Amino acid sequence: MREKVIEQYFVAEVKKLGGLAVKINSTSMRGLPDRMVLLPHGILFFAECKAPGKGARTLQKFVHQKLRVLGFRVYVIDSKEQVKEVLKHEVSAARIPKNSHQKAT
Repeated sequence: MREKVIEQYFVAEVKKLGGLAVKINSTSMRGLPDRMVLLPHGILFFAECKAPGKGARTLQKFVHQKLRVLGFRVYVIDSKEQVKEVLKHEVSAARIPKNSHQKAT
């Protein structure tokens, strides 16, 4: 399976949750993750999609660690199963307000 297939699946699954998986194309900072994910209730994290069995490159690992030190969560995802695990973890770990049925304005 190619990286593109996993990334497309990831974007579709985030959309099903009512979120955005914004593609990051930075000309000023190399090594940033592929996607910045914004989910309802203020959930924000970063995701780097890879082909199965492939890991982050050295520069990417360095940048991911900088983001983690700043308090952001960064995931390297290389399978559809991992997409499901990450999204389940992020949604279940979120402190969703009791009035979660209200839409943001």
